[in-house]
Amino acid sequence: QVQLVESGGGLVQAGGSLRLSCAASGRTFSSYAMAWFRQAPGKEREFVAAISWSGGATHYVESVKGRFTISRDNAKNTVYLQMNSLKSEDTAVYYCAAEEVLGRPGVTWDPDEYDAWGQGTQVTVSS
Repeated sequence: QVQLVESGGGLVQAGGSLRLSCAASGRTFSSYAMAWFRQAPGKEREFVAAISWSGGATHYVESVKGRFTISRDNAKNTVYLQMNSLKSEDTAVYYCAAEEVLGRPGVTWDPDEYDAWGQGTQVTVSS
């Protein structure tokens, strides 16, 4: 099974930017669609963004469209989440997730479809 390690979280002022990274190891990275989820204190885990194994398809939750960008570098076994114009409501622990798709196109936002998860990285946006 693939192992995932997130990095890049931190404290930022509202309106600022952060880039999260998720490094994968253990299996062929291009076999997996990748996604970012987040969980704020007292709230349920929420889908943020997903990208297909090739990078050709992406999907975002409405609240981050136009502000966040998901991308991947299959040569580096890494997926990224560029977060701009951050708001206090973006404060959460962000998790990277992998779904083994073996060439199947498209993405899903259903967390139950994902096979592996990282440990999470904290993002705090101060207002």
